[in-house]
Amino acid sequence: MTAFLPAKATPMSVAKTLQAIPLFSQLADDELARLAQVARERKYPKSSMILFEDDPGDALYVVLSGRVKVVLVGEDGREVILSILSDGDFFGEMSLIDDEPRSAHVIAMESSRLLVLRRHDFQMCLEETPRIAVSLLKGLTKRLRMADSKIGGLVLLDVAGRIARVLLELADDHDGVMIARKMTHNMIAQMIGSSRETVSRTMRTLVEQRVVSVSGKNITVLDRKALKAAAGLFR
Repeated sequence: MTAFLPAKATPMSVAKTLQAIPLFSQLADDELARLAQVARERKYPKSSMILFEDDPGDALYVVLSGRVKVVLVGEDGREVILSILSDGDFFGEMSLIDDEPRSAHVIAMESSRLLVLRRHDFQMCLEETPRIAVSLLKGLTKRLRMADSKIGGLVLLDVAGRIARVLLELADDHDGVMIARKMTHNMIAQMIGSSRETVSRTMRTLVEQRVVSVSGKNITVLDRKALKAAAGLFR
């Protein structure tokens, strides 16, 4: 799903864009129109910082186009990627709910366009439109399940198993076969807490075993059963 706003966005075009975003897809036309009046578009160039960890949480962000990464940065500058978000994904909602500072940095991986809902407007929308709260809870639940899976993988799986689980999750975001997001070995390494060299060796083995195929930065899953076995997913 690709959301797009024309160069000069109107309330009508914003409402149409919002309707294509899962978080707002169940809203009625009048509810979308009210939301469109208060949403604002922002553009961020590649590698720009969108949010800093520990910043006050004052807005909800929805990705219209592009990709952003949610990261923790160690004192030595090493990045750990918590998630990669693209069209239709949202972030920043936790700080609006619990009034705590931002829990991680968010960085534009490529030129990105975002819709921004300020705290007051977001809370007003929740009060007036409970269906947004339901969609929000579904999104948060999905993230909690993914976090549980990631923590379990880091504790219980070897590097090959962690890579297999990430590949399956990325493929399932699309059609279960193609990994639509362009992923480098370094990005995968940052997602699983390993080194790029180790990821490269493991990926070469997966290609040789015809578990996946790689063309440039495009990855295709050829043998889901083998990946699931490596990832400890036997159902």
